[in-house]
Amino acid sequence: MTIERGLCRTPYGYIHYRRTGSAHRPAVVISHINQQSSALMIELLEALGGRVQAIAIDYPSHGMSDHVLEQPTIGDYARWVLEVMDALGIPRATFLGESVGAVVCVELAVAHEARVDRIVMVNCPYYHDRGAADRSHGVLKGGARPSDPAGFPTTRTIEFMLEKDPGHSPMHPTQSWMDRINRAQIEAGRERWQALDALHKYDIPGSLVRVRKPVLQLTGEHFIYTKDLDEFRSRIQHVDSRILAGGRCCVGWEKADDIARETLQFIE
Repeated sequence: MTIERGLCRTPYGYIHYRRTGSAHRPAVVISHINQQSSALMIELLEALGGRVQAIAIDYPSHGMSDHVLEQPTIGDYARWVLEVMDALGIPRATFLGESVGAVVCVELAVAHEARVDRIVMVNCPYYHDRGAADRSHGVLKGGARPSDPAGFPTTRTIEFMLEKDPGHSPMHPTQSWMDRINRAQIEAGRERWQALDALHKYDIPGSLVRVRKPVLQLTGEHFIYTKDLDEFRSRIQHVDSRILAGGRCCVGWEKADDIARETLQFIE
């Protein structure tokens, strides 16, 4: 399946996107994990493109988008998604995001309800308080994602991931996946912590209770926040929560067909 690529000119610079499927079909707009890019969503775009118009963006400072030097908020990431939709003439969409991208979907549903049909949260993180966020993010900044002396990320091997940071690896990583991860981190450069720092400041529990749109929650069976699913469900008014068997992190790559099937059923 052909995947179109393009750049949208916005007040924040050029934002890169990948798109597949007919422009006459309902839109699914995809937001990626922190320190990644739409290149990790190619399999999901292909799986969705036969039934919907699927668009995956690169956040500013990620992938092929222009960099921003100021620290963004999750609200900024939501507005950047809408900038791409406006440039492509898409008034409303179903929003799908993994990890940080799932939180961007929550913010879209809360702050831009008129543009949202429904949201699909994939492996959404959950922090009971700021201390939980400190502990989780401290591990990543403390050596799981090493940098050179200038602050640029250094490449990692699959063996390094499985030893030092298995919770953020898929169950069966391949070299293709590892190559795309390394490339995405290098593309983000010294700005690679922006999305994680924005997530750190975002009130996930307080925002979930404000979501009025239908929610599909997809969580990898071995994902680190599966333990919080009961609390998730208690905070969302209209939620269909499913477990992705055999999944962990990066299920947008490893379980693309499963996510596409669940998402299409949810839309239809």
